[in-house]
Amino acid sequence: MSTGTDATADNGLDWLKWLVVAAILGGGVYGNWYYGEESLLLRVVGLLLLATVSGFVALQTERGRSTWSLLKEARSEIRRVVWPSNQETTQTTLVVLVLIVIFALILWGLDSLLGWIVSSVIG
Repeated sequence: MSTGTDATADNGLDWLKWLVVAAILGGGVYGNWYYGEESLLLRVVGLLLLATVSGFVALQTERGRSTWSLLKEARSEIRRVVWPSNQETTQTTLVVLVLIVIFALILWGLDSLLGWIVSSVIG
């Protein structure tokens, strides 16, 4: 069982863990550039492995754990969303398009009217 001082010590080392994550990702970017002549597949697999390792290290930090928790909660919220049917989506899209055309005609009319008024005043 961990005590409060163990948790504080872990939080104190979070900066070191983030430094390791940055070093791994920076090494991956440099390695991808350095081995640019190698097969793209090998470089992608290497980058995916490095991203997985850096993700694992990042999840060991307090911020990483809270981010992972947020992502899991967001996923469960997305599952609860009631998505519109195809018919509802089509109807809504048509209403928006009709309103756009109506407002475009209104603005075109106002622009023409104001242009006519200004040209008749100016001469």
